Amino acid sequence: MGSAADYIPEKLIIGVLSSSTSLSPILLERLSGSFGEIERIDGPYPFTYTDYYKGEMGPDLQKHFAVIKQLVQPDELAGIKELTNLIEVELAEGGKRTVNLDPGLLSSTRLVLATTKDRGHRIPIGRGLYGEVTLIFMKGEFQPLPWTYADFSTREYRMVLKDIRKSYLVQQRC
Repeated sequence: MGSAADYIPEKLIIGVLSSSTSLSPILLERLSGSFGEIERIDGPYPFTYTDYYKGEMGPDLQKHFAVIKQLVQPDELAGIKELTNLIEVELAEGGKRTVNLDPGLLSSTRLVLATTKDRGHRIPIGRGLYGEVTLIFMKGEFQPLPWTYADFSTREYRMVLKDIRKSYLVQQRC
């Protein structure tokens, strides 16, 4: 019989979808105030994979990744998603979101994204929220799964995440 062990802290990455090619100072202040120092921002990357957000957020959407310096415990993901949802509401204009925030945790072996939507491949993480293993790290690369979102399946995103993983491994050893 195995016994429970402490979790290994993971790297918090927040996908930021908006119509802007740069992240607003107010958003950056809210993210750093809620989660700690932002270590790096990657992007913008044109988001052309779905029209799902177009009606609410407009055309020509861009995605950034805000990477938080401080590592977090994996069991904090539900609370992190709740906070990002509150930030989305706070920054909304006229009842429409100006940003969509998708928090995820990157470890040495996977990327898990938090979501409000239940599907067969997602597991409850508490507070009515779900976690999805979106990518797994095998054979020296992040590998997509059958349900991985189209943008996370791209080589471009996976190379950025691989670079973030490298810095995470160095940070973890310190």
